[in-house]
Amino acid sequence: MVLAPPLCPQSSGVRRVKKPPSGPRGRRARSATMLLHRAVIPCLRQACRLQSVPSRFCIRACSTNDSLQPQCPSLAFSGANSSTRGWRVMGTLLGLGAVLAYHDHRCRAAEKSPRIYTREEVKSHSSLETRIWVTLGCEVFDVTEFVDLHPGGPSKLMLAAGGPLEPFWALYAVHDQAHVREILAQYKVGELSPEDKAPSTLKTSDPYADDPVRHPALKVNSQRPFNAEPPPELLTENYITPNPIFFTRNHLPVPNLKPETYRLHVVGPPGCQSLSLSLDDLYQFPKHEVTVTLQCAGNRRSEMTQFKEVKGLEWNAGAISTARWAGARLCDVLAKAGHQLRETEAHVCFEGLDSDPTGTAYGASIPLARAMDPEADVLLAYEMNGQPLPRDHGFPVRVVVPGVVGARHVKWLGKVSVEPEESYSHWQRRDYKGFSPSVDWDTVDFDSAPSIQELPVQSAITEPKDGETVQSGEVTIKGYAWSGGGRAIVRVDVSLDGGLTWQVAELDGEEQRPRKAWAWRLWQLQAPVPAGKKELNIVCKAVDDSYNVQPDTVAPIWNLRGVLSNAWHRVHVRVTP
Repeated sequence: MVLAPPLCPQSSGVRRVKKPPSGPRGRRARSATMLLHRAVIPCLRQACRLQSVPSRFCIRACSTNDSLQPQCPSLAFSGANSSTRGWRVMGTLLGLGAVLAYHDHRCRAAEKSPRIYTREEVKSHSSLETRIWVTLGCEVFDVTEFVDLHPGGPSKLMLAAGGPLEPFWALYAVHDQAHVREILAQYKVGELSPEDKAPSTLKTSDPYADDPVRHPALKVNSQRPFNAEPPPELLTENYITPNPIFFTRNHLPVPNLKPETYRLHVVGPPGCQSLSLSLDDLYQFPKHEVTVTLQCAGNRRSEMTQFKEVKGLEWNAGAISTARWAGARLCDVLAKAGHQLRETEAHVCFEGLDSDPTGTAYGASIPLARAMDPEADVLLAYEMNGQPLPRDHGFPVRVVVPGVVGARHVKWLGKVSVEPEESYSHWQRRDYKGFSPSVDWDTVDFDSAPSIQELPVQSAITEPKDGETVQSGEVTIKGYAWSGGGRAIVRVDVSLDGGLTWQVAELDGEEQRPRKAWAWRLWQLQAPVPAGKKELNIVCKAVDDSYNVQPDTVAPIWNLRGVLSNAWHRVHVRVTP
């Protein structure tokens, strides 16, 4: 933009400033004008007072009729060769203004420059006494105030204290999201020295690079670690879920274990020798088979999220599947190691061979009384639907605990021990627990709640899907029902009008013994569509043999982790004439 002297009362024949063009070009011009105004005018005002300048000039502000235009300076000169001298003065002042503006910019930049730290300095901040610092890329953060707020628990965040977050974010990729980075940005205190090169540990290979290939039909909830569920229309096509579409719940990278070198370490009681069992050793125990439904504690969490935000994977109704498992009874293996029932409380602790960069393995536990009961059918399973366990499901050996939440079915089993207290694993002590709707992340006390073991009664509609269009005349509704603790499903009620009227669905699948109903019941209902209806609000609820029934809404059972979601399942469909 050219800044020309406008017409001034003290001179004549001088051009006016042209009005900047409209549109993006005009906006750029006006921005430039404002910058010139801020940088040059203070200098011009001072120059006006200098008596050594022979030319008489006046400075006044000019404006256009456009109220959105900035106020800009104008100059007028009089006397001989006024135009030439005026532009020389203008050029000098513009140059001086540019220098002063650049100096001002450098000063402001210096004031805002982040402090520079070395990795050794960051490493020294690794405790609450010295404050907790971490790095991400070249940035340094003081996260001391966030430690107790970390959703995964303080201990998980403390693993990165004094060091980089990258190895842990590679493991738990859910962190690498915009809202997480925004939270982290609030705690920035500086940057790493450019000369301080990253340690070689940050150049490790992708811990998930060796994960197995998955079936494309699975709906992925997270890639790292991998968690996915089958689509509802495939979930109940078969009573036994095919291995490739069995829901997958991983907490860490999938280990690639060799069957010929695999060993299961079973710790014996005091005075007895521990066992180190190969796969061939496990094959020598009597083989036991049982059909068991596994359900994640977070199944149907997405419905809780719709009511109020929770922390966890957005599972729909597919975090549940059924398989025919085979292996050695846990009670037989424990007895071989010298264990027996105790009068005092005891727990069987399981440790997997999947681990994070610090070597922390996934772990869980169940009461010893359940583990030692032959009627509880707890397995050290090595087969799934007549085949060796797939890698995603625990190859070569996993625990199967019928009637109990999936979190206790430890995969890639490496160690079994009997302890006076339950597992100290994060996933036993600081996760998979239920709380009152009034409890939030500021008030939660994980020690105050028992770990989830048996799950409540559950059912869901798999056909038709929510939002689908169905034909008038007759509608076929399908779904599943299951209850924890071996409690059998005795009835599934279905409503087409949101719960005003009900019909009883037909139960399919295997008849099961009382208190050993380890697997789900599939159900279906063929019902006439009420005449003139343009939409249906389909609802289902199940009843088990203890007459436990699902609650009608999410609100009374909402909890901050979104577990135990078993309210009436609802599907809204449209009806075509």
